[in-house]
Amino acid sequence: MARELADLPYARHLERSEALPRTGGEYDCAHFDGQHLDEEIVQQARFTETAFTSLTVDRGSLRHSHFNDVWLHNVRWIGTDAGDTSWRDAEFADGAMSGLDLGGSDLRRVRFEGCKLDSVNFRTATLQQVSFVDCVLRHVDFGDAKLTEVSFDGSTIDRLILNRARLTKVDFRGALEIDIAEGVEGMKGATVNPRQLLSLAPTFAAALGITVKN
Repeated sequence: MARELADLPYARHLERSEALPRTGGEYDCAHFDGQHLDEEIVQQARFTETAFTSLTVDRGSLRHSHFNDVWLHNVRWIGTDAGDTSWRDAEFADGAMSGLDLGGSDLRRVRFEGCKLDSVNFRTATLQQVSFVDCVLRHVDFGDAKLTEVSFDGSTIDRLILNRARLTKVDFRGALEIDIAEGVEGMKGATVNPRQLLSLAPTFAAALGITVKN
């Protein structure tokens, strides 16, 4: 993962954009830096080999937009609708997401590192080869989502929602903590370590109607 803008393979081709992105726009090798998108509607836009740094996206809409080979560093998302978006080879670093809606989105080869996800909606989304590294996930909703080859190394997971989720090769072993609020049956297809299994035992027992007494 690129830690600095200069580490990107397309860094020398980037051109800083002073204007905000617009609906239907096509952006190739653009660099959006330090801007505040306040209730901006940027739907059906396309971003290729583009960098987003120190940005705030506040209560906007990015629905049906496409992101291919993009790098997002220190981007804050607040109550934004990014439903039905497409992400390919994307990297989120040191970002904060609160109330971000990614419902119905398609994420492939996406990495979140050092990010805080609070009340993020991935309902009905498809995640393939997605990694959450050293992240904090609070009340993240994967209801009806399809997760394939997803991992959570070094991450803390609190109040996870998995109602009717479909998991294939999902690896929780690297997570520091796992707490499931709803849909424990959605863990089918996941891998956990022995310590995590013990911590999840009360949740599994409750879901199965098992009473544990001394």
